[in-house]
Amino acid sequence: MAAATSSSTIEPPKYGRLITILSVDGGGIRGIIPAVILEYLESQLQALDGPEARLADYFDVMSGTSTGGLITAMLTAPNTQKRPLYSAKQIVPFYLEHSPHIFPQSRGIFGSIIGSVKDATGPKYDGKYLHNLVNKLLGTTRLHQTLTNIVIPAFDIKKLQPTLFSSYRAPASSAMDARLADIAIATSAAPTYLPSHYFTNQDKDGNTEEFHLIDGGVAVNNPSFLAISEMTKQIAKNNSSFDSNSMPLDFSRFLVISLGTGSNKTEQKYNAKLSATWGPLSWIYYHGSTPIIDVFSKASVTMVDYHNCVFFHALGSDDNHLRIDDDTLTGDLSSVDIATQSNLNNLVEVGKKLLKKPHSRINLASGHYEPIPNSTTTNEDELKRFAKLLSEERRLRKSNAKAAY
Repeated sequence: MAAATSSSTIEPPKYGRLITILSVDGGGIRGIIPAVILEYLESQLQALDGPEARLADYFDVMSGTSTGGLITAMLTAPNTQKRPLYSAKQIVPFYLEHSPHIFPQSRGIFGSIIGSVKDATGPKYDGKYLHNLVNKLLGTTRLHQTLTNIVIPAFDIKKLQPTLFSSYRAPASSAMDARLADIAIATSAAPTYLPSHYFTNQDKDGNTEEFHLIDGGVAVNNPSFLAISEMTKQIAKNNSSFDSNSMPLDFSRFLVISLGTGSNKTEQKYNAKLSATWGPLSWIYYHGSTPIIDVFSKASVTMVDYHNCVFFHALGSDDNHLRIDDDTLTGDLSSVDIATQSNLNNLVEVGKKLLKKPHSRINLASGHYEPIPNSTTTNEDELKRFAKLLSEERRLRKSNAKAAY
């Protein structure tokens, strides 16, 4: 795309009919759930277009927050052959191998006591394993080098405002053209769990900018609307990557897949009578959980889903917006950091079962996901349909681009 600086593997939207977006929520180890979904989606694209097909070949923008930001970086960072560093099927094994080291579990009664003391005096985890892993994985790769455009949010704790790492805002000459490793570490720096991330970057004139960042979920845990907004802004600016008939609010052209990491709805952990007695410490730590983080992240996800559903429905484009999430998680499954082997394996099974569940949409009144009336389609069926649309769009763009040249 002309306005973006990524090494794009996909022809720009002006050669096609659609504007394609993939988004992955934050959620710690629950990133396993969308990773299972992504593996299935990529397998369907490979069935249509061959074994070398990768998700970055089909989406104009890929966005992610926190654990979703790390997934986004892994799927879009180039290897030495200028192809995606990771295929979708490699993401789940990555989580299974590394999560127990990123979130080491306290053992026994003394382990629990030590863990509680650490929770009260500093981040629950020191982040050293994660930082070393991400730095080794992504190295010196910078934002402008991704294989398609990406949007990853963080939050600057010094400025008290969101920081948006977007391909459209970060030419190679800009201080926002940060290393992907720093971006992935920053967006994952969940308060109380992992330390804030500080780094500096210089622009082409040698001016240094400081970043004091924490988890992007503080700003928005479901970043799909950020990607939509970035694309809409480009259309409004008459970006040459879009045809002249595009309108800033023409959501009928947008094709959006938004993947959640699961949430807890059936087992209510908190209530008003209970929380009315809480002081600062209880809001930060209550029976092994962090209520204030749970509240902020869930509110962010729900409000974005509400926004997307209203807009796509109002413009008659419901079928262009696929949201897949599971709001029935209980116990350890709803945790962001209980990285025991059994819980990680159970999250894989949650993802597999979610594929088989009926295609659902959020009930705007109750906030619950409910099967679409008079429909027999599953999430698996919808992903197959979207894979076909993505494949057709890619072929159309290639054909029209070839004819234009």
